[in-house]
Amino acid sequence: MFVNNSFSYKALVRFSGGYVLWIIIWSFLVLFAYKFLHLTWIAIPWVSVGVIATAVSFYIGFKNNQSYERIWEARKIWGALLNISRMWGATTRGYIKNNLSVQKLSDAEIDIITKKLIYRNIAFVYALRDQLLIPASWEHVSLGTHVAKRSRKTMEKIGIGILEDNFTKGILEKHLGVDEYKELNKFSNKATHIIDLQAQDLMKLRKDEIIGDFYHAQLQTLLNNLYDEQGKAERIKKFPLPRLYAYASILFVSIFIILLPFGLIAQFDKMGPYEIWLFIPIVTIISWIFLIMELVGDYSENPFGGLGNDIPMLSICRSIEIDLKEMIGDVDIPKPILPQNGILM
Repeated sequence: MFVNNSFSYKALVRFSGGYVLWIIIWSFLVLFAYKFLHLTWIAIPWVSVGVIATAVSFYIGFKNNQSYERIWEARKIWGALLNISRMWGATTRGYIKNNLSVQKLSDAEIDIITKKLIYRNIAFVYALRDQLLIPASWEHVSLGTHVAKRSRKTMEKIGIGILEDNFTKGILEKHLGVDEYKELNKFSNKATHIIDLQAQDLMKLRKDEIIGDFYHAQLQTLLNNLYDEQGKAERIKKFPLPRLYAYASILFVSIFIILLPFGLIAQFDKMGPYEIWLFIPIVTIISWIFLIMELVGDYSENPFGGLGNDIPMLSICRSIEIDLKEMIGDVDIPKPILPQNGILM
């Protein structure tokens, strides 16, 4: 997630890639053909280009609205995961006591049970984050072009814990234990299985009469809520913005950028022999604005892609870990995740 108030010109140029250079070259070629090769027939009425510009503007606006809806829903999902995790920590500490059990447990035994349940919740959010970062075929890092190469470089530069193979592994082993983590590797959806382990432990606590039916139902409801939010996140991850809809947007922008010089060249030629050279920067600026609008929506439609526009899942996971460990008085409390290069991951 970008956290800086503004972007430098260098960052904007880097974001738009090498497209601006191609726009400048294309504008110059049109100018050269019209002015020096005297191919005046290439000029087309500006009105026709203006109609295309209006249609493209509306289309980009609708697409960007849909992209924002996806990224905002993803943020609400992770906000809910944060809140439910806090509820889980407070509720387990409040409900798992010796009040109901016939065979009283020591305070140390109660603390061990509570810590295990809370640690598993921490492991769950990190495991879910790791699963959501697995690249889908339509995301930028999976494309077989220079876009994929640039995306991978960006992930290496800003992606805290994204590309490190042992990052999530170390987190899960630490909070689940080595044996439980090895057992977890048998499952394709680790986050789902962690919640199932929680549910099985709750059933055992009910069987041993450490918690009653009401407490058991309340705790199980929180686990069900985690499942619900996980499903919502997986829906966004596994169902992209319709590809034809997304592809048509960049296609329409490309057509507009190609036709724009032909629609403006005659207008600038009327201004005079020197003013016509303003044609290149004006065409470049107009094309760049449309290009940036398209790229903003394109990079926002996948909120779990591991890039700068992503939901700050790592930061939220760390916040959950800190909050829950402080509840149980754990001494091994990590530091919050801080932005790197203006990006919070």
